[in-house]
Amino acid sequence: MTRPMSVSDSIEIAAPASTIYGEVADPAQMGRWSPENRGTREPSRGALAVGDTFVGHNRRGFARWSTACTVIAAQPGERFAFRVHRIGVGRPLISAPIATWAYTFEPTATGTRVTETWQDDRTTWSDAWAARFDRFVTKGRLFHEFQAGNIRRTLARLKADLEG
Repeated sequence: MTRPMSVSDSIEIAAPASTIYGEVADPAQMGRWSPENRGTREPSRGALAVGDTFVGHNRRGFARWSTACTVIAAQPGERFAFRVHRIGVGRPLISAPIATWAYTFEPTATGTRVTETWQDDRTTWSDAWAARFDRFVTKGRLFHEFQAGNIRRTLARLKADLEG
């Protein structure tokens, strides 16, 4: 069986797409919503542009790691995406295709539908090796299952924050 290489979820938020985009496209803010990502150590730079880079800091239980990321899409009010391409403890030193995260914003009658998507960029990994690795670092789940839960929590927290 081939492993699922992406997972997405959506939520409707009672706010304009431009407002939500401005928050999400500033990676320093992500720690407000994500169960794993703690944002960046650098101060907020506002919404990033294609080609901008940032280092994200993450935590899962006692594990801590950093990732180097490059913005690959920045269409205000429509789509923001970045590719994670280096990882490490403390500093992201190991270069490898890791993941792509994307956010799309679709106006609705009462606000905006926000869709968050995680794509597994570990395309050279065998399914068996990926499954072993995933279960080890997530305490028993595959990444697509684990990220589905993270995405649900992130979107719910984003909604509560922006509507509250």
